[in-house]
Amino acid sequence: MQTKNRTFNLGKIKINDTSPVSIITEIGINHSGSLNEAYKLVDLAKKNGSKIIKVQIHIPDEEMSKEARKIKPGNSDDNIFNVIANNSLNLAEELKLKNYIEKKKLFYLATPFSFAAVDWLIKNKIKAFKIGSGECSNFPLIRYIAKFKKPMVVSTGMHSLEQVKSTVKLLKKLKCNFALLHCTNLYPTKIELSRLNRLLALKQIFKDIIVGYSDHSIGTEMSKYAVALGAKIVEKHFVKSKKQKGPDVSCSMDPDDLREMITEFKRISSATRFNMKNDLIKEESVTRKFALHSVVSKMKIKKGEKLNYKNLTVKRPGTGDYNSNQIYGLIGKIAKKEIKQNTQIKKTHVK
Repeated sequence: MQTKNRTFNLGKIKINDTSPVSIITEIGINHSGSLNEAYKLVDLAKKNGSKIIKVQIHIPDEEMSKEARKIKPGNSDDNIFNVIANNSLNLAEELKLKNYIEKKKLFYLATPFSFAAVDWLIKNKIKAFKIGSGECSNFPLIRYIAKFKKPMVVSTGMHSLEQVKSTVKLLKKLKCNFALLHCTNLYPTKIELSRLNRLLALKQIFKDIIVGYSDHSIGTEMSKYAVALGAKIVEKHFVKSKKQKGPDVSCSMDPDDLREMITEFKRISSATRFNMKNDLIKEESVTRKFALHSVVSKMKIKKGEKLNYKNLTVKRPGTGDYNSNQIYGLIGKIAKKEIKQNTQIKKTHVK
């Protein structure tokens, strides 16, 4: 469905209401802290059709206080500090990974979790930022990132619509180029907690903003449903094999899933395309001719006789001069000539 000109660009990738769905392939920490594994994920992603690779830039001491060592995430038995520290690349490795991704002609997207991570990304010439759900209301960090005038993809999980409105208000005030992603931050997310109608709410509230979906559910069903509801960006974690271990593996797609999503998204986009300004399709004309109705004489109508509900009716096919709803305008008109029974009323029949 076309609305006002929603558009968002990631480098040469143009995203709007009629463009193909863009998939953000999230490597995250599925490399388990191994640069070689990260390279393999990039290769697999490219081989299976990905164009956008997303990484996470973690500098644990910069993004977390000591209290983080007391908190366990829902997808690990260890505390969040150790989970991040033990599964992240160091900055030298992150730079090698960035160069590798860009050498493969893929778009490099990164989530910073600290001011230091932002500085590192700017130093290394990042083209766009991904703002995680945890940073959606981190206005100091958003204000800092906004200074650099880079596009942002902003996830909105864990925040009410009112909170999202505040974030959007700030982003617009700062003249940011951004898109929004609906998200549920559970790893994995149960189907009943996916709340896909919230994606529709975001589209209705923010009519000038591209909206997408960050999928943490098991499998690809929720992503497909989101595309059917109008998501133009889908972000999902990526893994070599679902048999490997890791905190985000359960909600990740594998190469087979990625290929399937690319194919199915094209089919869904084709099936849901709709133009409000020109919503009739010429292909229906063959059916329209016989299925619609025309005004027809119910009985023989003499020359000079008034047309009325007793001598007019509506019948298939819809090829006559007057369609069924135009019968009201014919009532009271005078027949210019005799009209035989069961005949479509023509313009030459009436005064």
